[in-house]
Parts: sequence; structure tokens; C-alpha cells
Amino acid sequence: MLEEKDFREKLELILRRLLSNNPSIIIATISSLEGLPIVSIIPRGSNENIISAIVATLLSLSEKAVMDMKIGEFTQLFIKGVKGYLLVFEAEPALLAVSTTENTKLGLIFFECERACREISKIFQNDD
Repeated sequence: MLEEKDFREKLELILRRLLSNNPSIIIATISSLEGLPIVSIIPRGSNENIISAIVATLLSLSEKAVMDMKIGEFTQLFIKGVKGYLLVFEAEPALLAVSTTENTKLGLIFFECERACREISKIFQNDD
């Protein structure tokens, strides 16, 4: 049980650091490729199960589109809404998704999320 808590705490720390370094991030989640929530920092009233399922569905469709269009391998998904952005990254064997406000420094967000993905992958590899 202690190992599971330590594992979860390490992942939560990554999300907390991501949010503290980037105040424009509203939601940060780590989900399984199947759409099951692992760790989330979301506003009250949001449903992490629904968010994780939607993110996994978007990933699946994006991977299929990338393969069918023969443009390499999927690495990230970028969706712009009127009030902000949704970014989805592979953090094998999981997914990292963040949503931001519209007034964000996207370059910084991409850099921080890619670094977070490497850290997430490392945590999962060390857990094996």
C-alpha cells in the first residue's frame, strides 16, 4: 500500500509543479490509454472519469488519423477553443492532458508538458 501511495504522490507532484509553474493551466490529468483516471487536478464540479474517457477517445482518433494520413507517429494533440486550449500528450504508458486559458504562453506549456511526460514515463518504468 505504501508503494502505491508513493507512486501516486510522485505523479501528483508532477501535476502540482506543472500547475504552479503555469497559472494558466486549469486542468491537469494523467490517465490510462484506456481512459481511466490515474491522477487529476481539476476544478470542483468537473468529472475526472468523463475527462479521462474523452481524452483517451481523442487520442485513439488522433492516432488513427495520423496513421491513415501517413504522417508518422502521434505525439500530441492541440485543440483551440474560444476560451482556451486542450493539449494531450503521450506519456507512455499513460496520457497527460492539460487545459489552459486563452492567454497562455503555449511554448512554455509545451516545453513543461513534454518534460512532465518524460518524468511520468520514468515513474511508470521504475514501478515495473
